Amino acid sequence: MLLQPIDWAIIAFFFVIVLTIGWAAGRSAGKSSSDFFLGGRGMPWWLLGISMVACTFSADTPNLVTGFVRENGVAKNWAWWAFLITGMVTVFIYARLWRKSKLVTDLGFYEIRYGGKMASFLRGFRAIYLGVFFNTLIMGSVTLAAIKIGGVMLGLQPWVVVVGASVVVVIYSAIGGLKGVVWADFFQYGIAMFGAVYAAIVAVRQPEVGGLSNLISNPAIQDKMTVLPDFSNPSVWIPLLLIPVAVQWWSVWYPGAEPGGGGYIAQRMLSAKDEKNAVGATLLFNFAHYALRPWPWIIVALASMVIYPDLQSIHAAFPNLDPTYLKDDIAYPVMLSRLGTGWLGLVVASIIAAYMSTIGTHLNWGSSYVANDFYKRFLKPDATEKQMVQMGRITTVVLMIIAGTMSLTIMDNATQAFNILLLSGAGSGAIYLLRWFWWRINAVTEIAAMVVATVAAFILVLFVEDSSLQNSVLDGFTVKLLITVGLVTITWLLATFLSKPEDKEVLRSFYKITRPGGPGWKKVIDEAREDGHPIDNGEGAAWQMPRQLLMVFVGLVVIYGALFSIGSFVYGQLGQGIVLGVVSLVGVWILFKLMSALQLD
Repeated sequence: MLLQPIDWAIIAFFFVIVLTIGWAAGRSAGKSSSDFFLGGRGMPWWLLGISMVACTFSADTPNLVTGFVRENGVAKNWAWWAFLITGMVTVFIYARLWRKSKLVTDLGFYEIRYGGKMASFLRGFRAIYLGVFFNTLIMGSVTLAAIKIGGVMLGLQPWVVVVGASVVVVIYSAIGGLKGVVWADFFQYGIAMFGAVYAAIVAVRQPEVGGLSNLISNPAIQDKMTVLPDFSNPSVWIPLLLIPVAVQWWSVWYPGAEPGGGGYIAQRMLSAKDEKNAVGATLLFNFAHYALRPWPWIIVALASMVIYPDLQSIHAAFPNLDPTYLKDDIAYPVMLSRLGTGWLGLVVASIIAAYMSTIGTHLNWGSSYVANDFYKRFLKPDATEKQMVQMGRITTVVLMIIAGTMSLTIMDNATQAFNILLLSGAGSGAIYLLRWFWWRINAVTEIAAMVVATVAAFILVLFVEDSSLQNSVLDGFTVKLLITVGLVTITWLLATFLSKPEDKEVLRSFYKITRPGGPGWKKVIDEAREDGHPIDNGEGAAWQMPRQLLMVFVGLVVIYGALFSIGSFVYGQLGQGIVLGVVSLVGVWILFKLMSALQLD
């Protein structure tokens, strides 16, 4: 489909606004590394919350959801819906701790929680492993989605898409720093959401679909519509629901849903004005991420199954499409190709917005790791603020080049990349939850988990076929996930108890900074008091965990209630939608009553 002049004008106007935001933010971003990487630590909750949800609203996310629905039905989305549990735990337990730490990046945690050379190794190694390798893998996956969309909708060659999509986002990210990224996210999220909703409206208006009611009653999609899997079939509900809810949320490190918070989510919390703004930002993020966004994508995915029931029908409609990219996830850009002039330009701009918001965040996040946790920490400890900003800008460009190269050479499927990311972080999540509240966790714990998870993922991905592990209940990938989680968990527990604890002065210093409280620190508190150096000022840290866990539960009710209330209205189940909506609203009232009593600075 060719864009008309009005479409190009809309896209050009969008680019002008984004570059203007980057230029305006750049006037203050270059003053210091704190301004460049943390926006001066003065960001409000609503802006940070929208930024979080914008950077997880990527160009590849609609493709991923579409692939899920076409392959395994709506219930497959529990693979990421289950991460809401992680999100609520981060909101009500860990957000205040991160903000209290006053770190520049979450990797700085290693050298306030642990001591010695192993703590330094963890910080430096993970700066490169996460900031460069893992980060560019994610950006490569996102850029792959842009390649597919550009190929289907505009007939562009992959390299043209990569170069064109990268230039603007690199410019505003390198100039404006985090402040430029966050304000651009705010603008881009509105555009991206509008485009997603309008794409769903166009999808159900297609002649083959005949409106939303006809779509919902269409026989071709009846076995794909349920939000809960078939409980009469263990081979369906165990991998689709039980494993994500019972195992995946706490055991797997995944960007944007790290157990206990981390990555760019931690970066946003660290840049908040105070603890209240950190909590508010993460709460807004989780509500918008899980409750508001999924259904427009799901509607498009269901409509695509009516119009293009299989990959052969997509290939017949787009015979020039590179066979490498012919997967179920390409059905989303295929559906977008049916948009009309003007609207096509706006929706393409919304996709570009989704792409740029994610890439911009990952560029600033990755460059913060390289500049703060590797360059300044190990290569040039006396680096000036100007040199730090320069390193951040150089790294921004280099990361984009690596990600673009990966998207052109080693990736072909959004679901494949999602599975790789899940597996490589399996088993380590529990450490990130416990290390704040249990003094016995040490640097050896994290190193052992990281090594075993990496080796296990390498072996299972490259040398073990999924089909060889598949059984009557679990698919091959789920078995791989459980193997990795079990192996890594056993390893880090053994490593913890067989190694020496961290030095008592390191533990006491960490406790005084963050004051997590709880029985897991009782030994450290008691010993410090006996030594005549109390770390709780004789008052003890307020143990709010029971209230916080109640808030986690209520938060889950609120957001899942809203998610399925919206779904019920989409499916024409008005009574169920109203009941779930009321439950969600009552939960909101209870949640804010509980929050008013939570002790926050």
